[in-house]
Amino acid sequence: MSLSALSARLFPTIRSQAVARMAAPASFARFYATKKYTAEHEWILIDNGVGTIGITDHAQSALGEIVFAELAELKDVEKGDTIGSVESVKAASDIYAPISGKVIEVNEKLNDEPALLNDAPETDGWLCKIELSSEDEIKDLLDEEAYKQFCEEAH
Repeated sequence: MSLSALSARLFPTIRSQAVARMAAPASFARFYATKKYTAEHEWILIDNGVGTIGITDHAQSALGEIVFAELAELKDVEKGDTIGSVESVKAASDIYAPISGKVIEVNEKLNDEPALLNDAPETDGWLCKIELSSEDEIKDLLDEEAYKQFCEEAH
């Protein structure tokens, strides 16, 4: 259910909705998760200054059955740095940092279950989380529509 639908259900009048918006904490109103994409087929879901990173469904489909994931190290990275790799029965592919920041967590499940990258590449198959050093870099990434168009033009 969308936020507006929930708000309409909880606060049926427009006036009540306006009051509810004003009463909401600033952090609730200010931060929404933002999903962006790179031309190298990584996705990043940014939520409150932390970006969760993975490979796109398009990438996993092109790679085929993924059999190994080299996870990022917990360290500072710059946009464009190699932060890991994935290997499939077809090929190996480096993973690049879509933004600068500090890697604060890696998805340890991938050590035992690299197939998560095929089964759920944009949810449970995430690779790492990076605490952003600058939100300005986000504007250089592709939104969902631009990424879809990029993929269509590449074929």
